Amino acid sequence: MSSPTDDRSPKLPRGWLRATIVSTIALAFVAAAAGFVAFLSHLRGAETVPDRKADGIVVLTGGSSRVSDAMELLAAGYGRRLLISGVHPTSRASDISRTLPENQSFMTCCVDLDRTALSTRGNAAEARRWAEGRRFKSLIVVTSNYHMPRALVEFSHAMPQMTLIPFAVVGDKWREEPWWTSGSTLRLLLSEYVKYIAAELRVRLEHFGIDLWPEISEQPAGQQPKRPATAQAN
Repeated sequence: MSSPTDDRSPKLPRGWLRATIVSTIALAFVAAAAGFVAFLSHLRGAETVPDRKADGIVVLTGGSSRVSDAMELLAAGYGRRLLISGVHPTSRASDISRTLPENQSFMTCCVDLDRTALSTRGNAAEARRWAEGRRFKSLIVVTSNYHMPRALVEFSHAMPQMTLIPFAVVGDKWREEPWWTSGSTLRLLLSEYVKYIAAELRVRLEHFGIDLWPEISEQPAGQQPKRPATAQAN
C-alpha cells in the first residue's frame, strides 16, 4: 500500500509553463504585427475617382477635406444626394456652406445633415435609415484612408444588401511624409487598427447571435460633447 505522500504522477519540466507563456505571447505579437501590415496594405496612398456612380453619397465627418471631397463628388454627379454624418447638433447648413463657397447651391437642394451619430457605428446606422428612406441601393462612402477599413466593416454589417463604393480621402500630411517617420501618425494608425479589429470581432460575434456591445445612446441627454461643424466623430 502506498503512503499518502507517495506521489507517482509525472511532473512537467520546471520551465514548461514559462516557455508556454513566452511562446504564446510571441505568437500573439507576430500575429498582431502581420495583421497590422495587412491593414496598412489596404490603405490607399492616393485618391482614386470612383469607377461608377451611386444613388447617394455619405461622408463621415472628422478628417480634413472629407466634406469638401464629398461635395465635389456630388457636384460631379456621382450621387443624387449627400448625407453629412456626424455634424454638431447646433450646426446649420449655412455654417458648413461658408467653408465651401464654391458648392453653396448644393447645400440647399441636395445635402442632408445627420446630427445624431457620434461613432462609426452610429454613422452606419444613420446612413442606413437615410438610404432606406430614399430607397437607395448604392452608396459612395467618403472617409479618410486610415478609417475606411473600419467604416466598411460597420456599413457592410448595417446594410448587407447595399452596394458600397469607397472613396478614401488622403490627407496632405499622409502625402508629404511617410507614416513611419511621424510618431503621431503611427499612433493614429495603431489606434485605428485596434478599433478595426474590435469592430471585426463584434460583427463576427453578432453573426452568431452574441452582442457584447449593444447599440445604445453614447451620451446621456443634455451631455453631448462639444464639437465643431465637422466633428471628430471617428
